[in-house]
Amino acid sequence: MISNIYSKSFLQNSPAFAAQAKVILYDRLLPVISNSISSSFQNPHGVDVYDLFNGATMDFISAYLFGLKNSSNFLKDVSYRRHWLRLYQGRHRYTFYAQELPRLTRFLNTFIYRIVPEFVDSANEELEEWCRNRCDGTAKFLQESGAWDAEPGNEPVVYNAIKAGIAKEEKIRGDESALKEETLKFPDLSIYSEMIDHLAAGHETAGITITYLAWHLSIDPILQKALRKELLTLSPPIIFPPPASSTGDSSSPPLPSLKDIDTLPLLHSILMETLRLRAAIPGGLPRMTPYPSCQIGPYHNIPGGVRIGAQAHSVHRNEKVFPEPERFDHMRWMDAENGYTEEQRRERDRTFWAFSSGARMCIGSHFAVQEIKLMVAAIYSNFTTTVVNDDGVDQKDGYTCGPSAGKLFLHFEHAGPVEQ
Repeated sequence: MISNIYSKSFLQNSPAFAAQAKVILYDRLLPVISNSISSSFQNPHGVDVYDLFNGATMDFISAYLFGLKNSSNFLKDVSYRRHWLRLYQGRHRYTFYAQELPRLTRFLNTFIYRIVPEFVDSANEELEEWCRNRCDGTAKFLQESGAWDAEPGNEPVVYNAIKAGIAKEEKIRGDESALKEETLKFPDLSIYSEMIDHLAAGHETAGITITYLAWHLSIDPILQKALRKELLTLSPPIIFPPPASSTGDSSSPPLPSLKDIDTLPLLHSILMETLRLRAAIPGGLPRMTPYPSCQIGPYHNIPGGVRIGAQAHSVHRNEKVFPEPERFDHMRWMDAENGYTEEQRRERDRTFWAFSSGARMCIGSHFAVQEIKLMVAAIYSNFTTTVVNDDGVDQKDGYTCGPSAGKLFLHFEHAGPVEQ
């Protein structure tokens, strides 16, 4: 129902996504960073970019789901952003039990001992209610306003696609549909469930990735300067505050072509190496073998119904594909300069697993890449960053893994002219 709206071609040609990105970058993210510089004497500890970037990515994904009118504004609503993220992140260590041992967990919680504390249930309920309110607000907005042609940023792209998909499924297949006992029977609950999955996956993984990308740039000022030089070749460049036009119009200028941003080689290589070395989901991705048996690599006659798995953390540290795998080396992805053979490039790309692969790979991979590149382009076209405190920057153990300290403090400065 929704794979098309997350495709690269759709995103790069979407008026809604472009309008939403323009508001989030020019009206929210860049002013917040600029204000942090003017008030730095009051805040010598820098900016917690893990907190800030998670807020920005939530604004991006929620706008694409519900339209700007019914999305979050976490970049400006700092107190609620931190409350929401505390609720969300506080649940992390307890997700294993309900997923892997659901019956035992329910039994123990009911009759013996709560292995999942009550605050987890309370947090889930509040997060679900928040998502439900976004859905209900979107439904009401569509009923009252009809079209959004005048303000494309208000288009709820994902919500509309799911609603249309459910209506089409019901009309074409009806009682013959495999979805008749769930999605077609409970369409509103199904949409709520789908939306909260997108909100969770869409903000957290991208927030982790851009946090680590900014950290790698902050400890390498030469690479940071080279990136800014590349970013300023965009037309128009993303300049903040935007210069007034010849007619005196001080509104935000259009963003450069999303396709142009996507094809910048240095920006792409830095992101790919960050995704390789600091995959936001480095944990295992389990699968069940098919019946009656199968072969995986050199292993023959594996019985059906056996749980197996791989994990990006291990796959990305294959020394035959990625020499010195623990070293951040963006040149692995600079095809015009690294001297790799075509076979080496194919093996590198085949081994890259930050979004999994195949039919069940991350449906939002192109969305994540596009929003991260937009945010990085906006930030490093205008600012430089240095580390203030990166204690606990190493990834914690788990399935979805951000900094073990849950924070990273960077200092922003306005960028000076680029040397030619």
